[in-house]
Amino acid sequence: MTRFSSSVNSLRSSEIRDLMSLANKPDMILFSGGMPDNNLFPLHQIDEIYNNLTEKEKQIAMQYGPTSGIPELLTSLKAFLKKKGLPVDENKLMITTGSLQAINILAKAFIDPGDTIVVENPCFIGAISAFKSYQANIVSVPLTAHGIDLEQLKETLANAEQKPKFVYLTPNFHNPAGTLYTLETKRALIEILSNQDIPLIEDDAYSDLWYYEEDKEHLTTIKAMNPTGIDVCYTGSFSKILGPGLRLGWMLVPEHIYQKCELIKQAVDACSPSFTQMLAHKFVESGAVYNYIDDVRIQYKQRAETMVAALQKNLPEGITFTAPRGGFYIWLQLPENIDSTEILKKAIEKGVVFVSGKTFDPHGVKNNNLRLSFCNTPVDKINEGIPLVAEAIKDEIKRK
Repeated sequence: MTRFSSSVNSLRSSEIRDLMSLANKPDMILFSGGMPDNNLFPLHQIDEIYNNLTEKEKQIAMQYGPTSGIPELLTSLKAFLKKKGLPVDENKLMITTGSLQAINILAKAFIDPGDTIVVENPCFIGAISAFKSYQANIVSVPLTAHGIDLEQLKETLANAEQKPKFVYLTPNFHNPAGTLYTLETKRALIEILSNQDIPLIEDDAYSDLWYYEEDKEHLTTIKAMNPTGIDVCYTGSFSKILGPGLRLGWMLVPEHIYQKCELIKQAVDACSPSFTQMLAHKFVESGAVYNYIDDVRIQYKQRAETMVAALQKNLPEGITFTAPRGGFYIWLQLPENIDSTEILKKAIEKGVVFVSGKTFDPHGVKNNNLRLSFCNTPVDKINEGIPLVAEAIKDEIKRK
């Protein structure tokens, strides 16, 4: 009998990945994956970038690159991040094969089997899977409308049998909850973690996709606040602001953490794709990235507002949600006795798919929520699909 490692035996397929098989079914309306819309990709600009590369640049693109990333992209990305207020000169930047690889590398750097880590509940499924693969003891703290529950976080840290190896958070347009941490919450969080010798992993894939000017002050990242007494490990991605097929993310971390992470990445894949790094570099260096983000932000805001209006019109009483201020998701809160997986089954029969709540519970239990993604669905399909979701919810409530 084949003997697998205990870490591999603990892994389970993501419900999101399983549901992707439904994407090939004709006429299925997808509120499931957090994928940018194919029709919004800057294809002509990417064609133009490639066609105008010099022979030398094409040679660089086709070759192995440094583990940390090709120098060209490191330079342009530093300028991009500096414009966002991030302390690039005081930290080390590494290009990774998607931001999930950055999270995975950091997990490997910190976690020994049985080590305690602290995350939000709900939590990004990719991070949960990464942490479980290293056999972490995951302790979760619930989210509030303003961010992680600070009092429960204090209590968790005070009562932990062992000091957590790190705290993992997604403060800006959380996946799946859509939450935007207030500036006050971020400051209070810094105060709680200061001088605790507990690193903070700040996952920031969505902060460029804000919808309302009045939220800008709250979009300041914790890394940009550059707190003393905390090692903040910042991760980001081109997946939501250019294209996930590039498979490019990054981490911005203190020097002593970077040294370990570089060794880990060398052992994982040696380097991220030079080809897509060169394309991303040119896209950022030219300034095209800023106009593109402005354009897609308008599209996603329209879809978000369309979904909010459809939900307000069609949902039964007792179902609540917070209208998104940015990002890709709406998180529905159902009555305690309602199982979102049962609703999902009914929804699939009606021709619409979303992701059930327990997917994002680090403990795989709490299931009276569901995540709706509006990023990959046109307005007309949103208006067609949300009444079907509402019908599935009503059917399950009646059954109960």
